[in-house]
Formats: sequence, structure tokens, C-alpha cells
Amino acid sequence: MSSWFKRKEKGIQTATEEKKDTPRGLWYKSPTGKIVESEELAKNFYVSPEDDYHVRIGSKEYFQILFDDNKFKELDANLSAKDPLKFEDTKKYDERLKAAQKKTGLKDAVRTAVGKSMGKEVVIACMDFSFIGGSMGSVVGEKIARAIDHSIENQLPFVMISKSGGARMMEAALSLMQLAKTSAKLAQLAEAKLPYISLCTDPTTGGTTASYAMLGDINIAEPGALIGFAGPRVVKEATGKELPPGFQTSEFVMEHGFLDFIVHRRDLKKKINLYLDLIQNNPLRK
Repeated sequence: MSSWFKRKEKGIQTATEEKKDTPRGLWYKSPTGKIVESEELAKNFYVSPEDDYHVRIGSKEYFQILFDDNKFKELDANLSAKDPLKFEDTKKYDERLKAAQKKTGLKDAVRTAVGKSMGKEVVIACMDFSFIGGSMGSVVGEKIARAIDHSIENQLPFVMISKSGGARMMEAALSLMQLAKTSAKLAQLAEAKLPYISLCTDPTTGGTTASYAMLGDINIAEPGALIGFAGPRVVKEATGKELPPGFQTSEFVMEHGFLDFIVHRRDLKKKINLYLDLIQNNPLRK
């Protein structure tokens, strides 16, 4: 038997630097098993073209979709959380914060910005689920409060994009105080007769739902988003009942009077600005 095809030495001989990596993120597989090219997904507003599944995106992508030419001025960009309670579970909270900041390149779970959308200025606050599950701590509450102040001072409409697992447990009562703080600020916005549009995306749960996410002049959601206070598993355990199909999806929630509209991501910019024009009794922009 010829030995030309036999390995003379065992083990892999290729030097690490010579190994070829398969580029990551070229393809995306939706929960229904549809595979789409990442580039095509981005062109399609991060919605899977075959099954219309809305992929979770963050502030970077939403700002890109809503602001004209992706031009905006970020507000309070450097605000970051402290650890007043010296909280520790499997990891110290300050370590968790540093790790999340390093991994995501974000300072906390919300970014706020002002810019033009369809030619008119608007203030947008958008949550990032990638930062500790989009949890709402003191910084999230403070940034939203300051963004609302900016709206009031400059007589601009306010748009909130929620995507959150709820209050940040590592900040305990300080986190829960943000529910009252943001709700009080929205009351001031209403007194100033400025419109507030709330967009719920997947998932909008916990303290977020219990405060600003449900206080919009118009509450809208993306298709198929999970929206609720406690998650379906908790509700099932608490009630001891089987839950109806599609429980806590945008469609179910809208059917039960919790939402005004469901808006496809490709129509977001147009629809949000249409609602703003209607609320303010302005001529409709095209």
C-alpha cells in the first residue's frame, strides 16, 4: 500500500495564523428556520423577507431607520451607572457594568438623540437589549428624563422605543423609582402639549411596561413582539391556567385594547411622522 496519502505526523500541522476563518454573520436564521443573507436583511430593515420575522435590533439601527441620513446629535452620551448598593450576585455589579460596556460599546441600556425625521426635529430615546437585557436602572431613567426635558425646552415631539426585560435588580429600589420619575416627566410633556409616541418592540416587559412604554399618546408595536408585565411562564404558574395561543404577542395585546396600532418596521418612519402630524394638527408630510 502506497504511503503517499498517509499522515506522517499526527495532529494538525497548520500554524494558527495560517488558518482560514469562516466570516461570521454572513447568514441569519430566523426562528421559523428561514435563512437570509445578513446584507439582504439590513437592506430589508432587519426583517426576514420570507417570513416577515422582525429581528431584534438596537439604537444604532433604529436611529438609522428614523433619522434623515442617519444624522443626529446624541444627548448625555457619557452618562454611566454607579454601584451605590455594592451589589453582588454571581458577579459584582460594577464588574458586570464594565463587561457590558466593553462587549456592547454602549454606556448603558438607552441612547437618546435629537435630529430630523422627514424634515422635522424629533427627540428619540431607544433602548438596547444587548446591555444587561435592556434593564432599566438609574441611568436609563435619568437619560429618558433629560431627553423629555430637551423636548419640552425645544418644543419637540418625543418618541420612546422600548426593548427591555424590566427594572435592573442590581439597583433594587433605585431602579423602581425610575418608573415614577419617567412617568412624572411624561406628565410634564403632556402639560406642555407635546406629542409622545411609544413604540414597543420585542420584548417590552416588567417595569418598562408598567411605566413609560404604555403612556404614549399613541402606543404602537412591531409585529410579533412580546409585550407584557410578567412573562408567560410566570403568568401561567401564578394563574394555574393554560394560556391562549399567541398570548402577549403584539397582535394579542392589540386585540385586547392595550395598543393602538401594529407597524411594520419598513413603515416606521412614515407612520410615526404621520401620527405626529395628526396629533399636532400639522399638514401631512409625504
